[in-house]
Amino acid sequence: MTETTQTHMTPHDDPYGPYQPKSPEIRAAMDALRGLRQDLFDDALAYRPLPPREPTGVLTRRLRGRRREYATWSRHALVAAGGVVAMLVAAKPDGFGSTAVLSGLLVLAPVLLTLVRPAAAFWLSLLSTTLVALLGHSFGNWPWLPPSFISHLVVLTVVAIRTRPRTAAWMWLLTAAYGLSAETVFGWSHYTTNVGPMLVSSAIILLAVTVRHIRRQADQEVTAQQTVTAHERSRRTLLEERTTIARELHDVVAHHMSVVAIQAEAAPYRVENPPEELEKAFATIRENAVAALTELRRVLGVVRAEDYEAPDAPQPTLAELDALLANVREAGVDVTRTVTGAVRELPQGVELSAYRIVQEALSNTLRHAPGASARVEIGYVIGGLGLRIVNDPPPNPSLIKPSPGAGHGITGMRERVTMLNGEMTAEPTGEGGYEVTVFLPVPVASGEGGA
Repeated sequence: MTETTQTHMTPHDDPYGPYQPKSPEIRAAMDALRGLRQDLFDDALAYRPLPPREPTGVLTRRLRGRRREYATWSRHALVAAGGVVAMLVAAKPDGFGSTAVLSGLLVLAPVLLTLVRPAAAFWLSLLSTTLVALLGHSFGNWPWLPPSFISHLVVLTVVAIRTRPRTAAWMWLLTAAYGLSAETVFGWSHYTTNVGPMLVSSAIILLAVTVRHIRRQADQEVTAQQTVTAHERSRRTLLEERTTIARELHDVVAHHMSVVAIQAEAAPYRVENPPEELEKAFATIRENAVAALTELRRVLGVVRAEDYEAPDAPQPTLAELDALLANVREAGVDVTRTVTGAVRELPQGVELSAYRIVQEALSNTLRHAPGASARVEIGYVIGGLGLRIVNDPPPNPSLIKPSPGAGHGITGMRERVTMLNGEMTAEPTGEGGYEVTVFLPVPVASGEGGA
């Protein structure tokens, strides 16, 4: 077995290094020639059939049955019509003689080929132009006889639409090179040539197609960016709302765990001569409560902003709903409240979420339906708590301006309801207002809801 050694070459050891182009202009020219080879030589025979048009247009959507199916082939029919026009022009001088028929087929072939092989259609159009010019006898229309003139313009237009602006530029340059070559070599036998009209006409058409390409690409990029921005905005809103909920739950749970720890520490002193087992049990409860509180603060504390300060007062509950409704009335909303069922104290997380949902629903009324009246219905049932917040249509809809935060409040409410395994619907009413309906389940305590 022989051992092979592998050497690594540095850029200075490259034997072809001195032959690499150093000038930016030369590199740009080589890149351009590479693009020409890729667009019109390497992919010249690529099979790219033109697909039918999607029935999404204004006129196409109104059609039914076979008419709608036929309308999807309208682009193919339009291209074929351009080829037929060129073929009819070929037959105009001498009628449908053999020469006219052959010339007509020569100008029709590249037009139809654009539907399946665009790059090959361009080269066939140049060949067709030469053959039709040799078959015909026209002074003043060299090298493009009238049928070839029409056919080549149609081919340039279709191929430019189906490819990209770089290909359109190369086709125009090659057309100019072909025309100037034909004018130089064979122009002596003709009085005038039509290279200039061809270049001017094709330049206008290709420029319009290029502008269309650029505008469509810009629209697609803007749409994609708007989609990404909307997705990121929704995701950021969702994360912010979850962060707010986590902060509030942190404060609620931390408060209860602190109470458990304090009561467990003070419990042995409330009993005279407590058993040792009882003292150990309360000590274990306190240690677990303190450990859980520490872990809770470590995990949920990361969602706090640097400038966030824990509220001094307890988190709001439905008991503070009267103050909230009073503030809303002062802001100009005539809001009423209806409570059904046996009012009872619910878990603080449920009370907090119910309060925030009512608060956000009324805020949406102020934002999107100023001046409209609202109703808040609260129903205490055995299995949980029902909420219904509905507002009437705004008195002056024309004065309402779009809000940049539209939809964010609904997202927050849904997050709270999902966290509690509840159900929620938010939809416009038949009268033009808006209704939010929520059900928050609450486990039935023992002894409650008897027969």
